[in-house]
Amino acid sequence: MKKIKYNALVPKQSNELIVFSFCAQASDVLMFAQIDRIGRDKDGSLRGFQRPQVAAHINEIRTYLAKDEAVLPNSVVIAFTSGVSLSKSKIAGMATITIDLDEDVKGFVVDGQQRLTALSGLPDKDFEVFVSAILCTNEEELRKQFILINNTRPLPKTLIYELLPSVSGLPHRLSSRSKAAALVERLNYDADSSLQGQIHQHTNPSGVIKDTVIQKLIMNSLNAGALRELSRSQNYEIKQFQLLSDFFASVQLVFSSDWKGQTPRTSRLVHGVGIIAMGFILEHIYSSEGSRSEKTFTRHLSALKGSCAWTEGHWEFGQDNKRPWNGLQFIPRDYLELSQYLIREVKRLSK
Repeated sequence: MKKIKYNALVPKQSNELIVFSFCAQASDVLMFAQIDRIGRDKDGSLRGFQRPQVAAHINEIRTYLAKDEAVLPNSVVIAFTSGVSLSKSKIAGMATITIDLDEDVKGFVVDGQQRLTALSGLPDKDFEVFVSAILCTNEEELRKQFILINNTRPLPKTLIYELLPSVSGLPHRLSSRSKAAALVERLNYDADSSLQGQIHQHTNPSGVIKDTVIQKLIMNSLNAGALRELSRSQNYEIKQFQLLSDFFASVQLVFSSDWKGQTPRTSRLVHGVGIIAMGFILEHIYSSEGSRSEKTFTRHLSALKGSCAWTEGHWEFGQDNKRPWNGLQFIPRDYLELSQYLIREVKRLSK
């Protein structure tokens, strides 16, 4: 069995998690730690957590580190779930860390993936880095630490949001979005969803509709709408998913040419302003008729077809208020004005 040992500092911090710090050659770090990039299995299950590489940023780091005077004072953060043992030293706050390289799962890079990738391109340079490590109890704890460590840094919020459903015990400001993120995940990966594969996420970059826009629609409804009402019933998660899936199935049926093959640049229906406005239409139909059926959604939306300018023409919002089809932006003033217009038209035409 191949093992590697380090002398480490072990500060007193958490009663539940062990943290320690040591120096190691960058090449050795890549022997016991891997960069687990975020992705999806065939069944849609989330795996990994790290964002994709940024080639330009890595090249900049590598160019600098290739210089003789280069220094890297920032620590690389590694989370271990197994393969590590600690033997306390006679010196207070010190320990010998033994890493078993034969373990299938050892460490995962939580912070510093770009630096390590850059150093991996300099195999002839003997360069040591500071390693700050956390010994986690399981993969959920590992993801939790990843979120908490990176949330104060310029990490893409969309990546954080996509990870939220797989983690518990987070601060309220993050856990409050977790329900919306879980529903978005199901809408994007469930085979029975009318939105399957259409939502843009880190694990689905080909999606057209931004995940944060769908999350906003969901959070609006969870706060004071149909989804909040359904949350009081049994099997509410299934009912919430079905309501959204059925509604957007009707949207795609009624406005097929404005949806299919379109992007936010070519159609305001799949743009943030249109998606949020459709969310208000969903709330109106649900509250006025208590309907959850695709048939009822289709009937009401069909009445709107001649009043919309999703891909061409102008929006006739009222006297002296004429807006070009692509003049609407994803800002509160515009999506609220569009929502109010569409609700007025639904009420007028439904009569």
